[in-house]
Amino acid sequence: MSNQNHSQKRAQMVYFSHGGGPLPILGDASHQEMVDFMQDLPARIRKPEAILVISAHWEEKVATLIGAAKPPLFYDYYGFPEEAYSLTYPVPGNPELARKIGRLLQKKNIPVRLDLQRGFDHGLFIPLKLMYPQADIPSLQLSLLQGLDPTAHIALGRALGDLRSENILVVGSGFSFHNMQAFSWQRDNRIDPANDAFQNWLIEVCTDSRPQAEREHRLIEWEKAPFARYGHPREEHLLPLHVCLGMADKPAEVIFDDYILGKRAVAFLWS
Repeated sequence: MSNQNHSQKRAQMVYFSHGGGPLPILGDASHQEMVDFMQDLPARIRKPEAILVISAHWEEKVATLIGAAKPPLFYDYYGFPEEAYSLTYPVPGNPELARKIGRLLQKKNIPVRLDLQRGFDHGLFIPLKLMYPQADIPSLQLSLLQGLDPTAHIALGRALGDLRSENILVVGSGFSFHNMQAFSWQRDNRIDPANDAFQNWLIEVCTDSRPQAEREHRLIEWEKAPFARYGHPREEHLLPLHVCLGMADKPAEVIFDDYILGKRAVAFLWS
């Protein structure tokens, strides 16, 4: 097999922000940089045959996969205009891939179950609606684990390692800064040294050329980073990054470093 053919079959992983609820789709000015990034992203990556999303908005006792062939949308937000609850994204599910991932997790002694009822939450349908509006790439979601243990989420990513040889896109759909009290809804992009310190730490860890085990160890101990709990009073929006980095076998590339909701946020790609 040529190197070109091998690269075309290699999985890609990306961690990024899915933004504030449906606001990116509703034309909110404080999401403009994010919207531009999302719409441009498909041009800089290979088109995948399937998409696996780890959403910050789904936590279960055991690793759970959406296994339906045609999952509905789950409007898991409140207080937005009526149009936010009539958004559509009729992307097909991927039961076959869900079962395959289930087997991979079981092989690593990670308990798993399939959910045939739950719909796709906005951690999936908001970014994918921007990236692939045709809704033609079969997709599925994998939950976070209750308790939010960083080591368990690195292990979840490692267990997905066999997927690296397939042409899929794994999306860690979270937010590298997620302090609801600190966001600005006025596109007021003020310098925030505490936010900068944590974003710079994430960039250093994820792009570091040291061994993979060291990147994993540092991310597991993320609370030791500067201003870690300012950036993440609760870490559910960070842990999709742990899954992506655990699955990766090399450093990441920074593909977004800009402002969303008035705060600096970053995105990473492993390709």
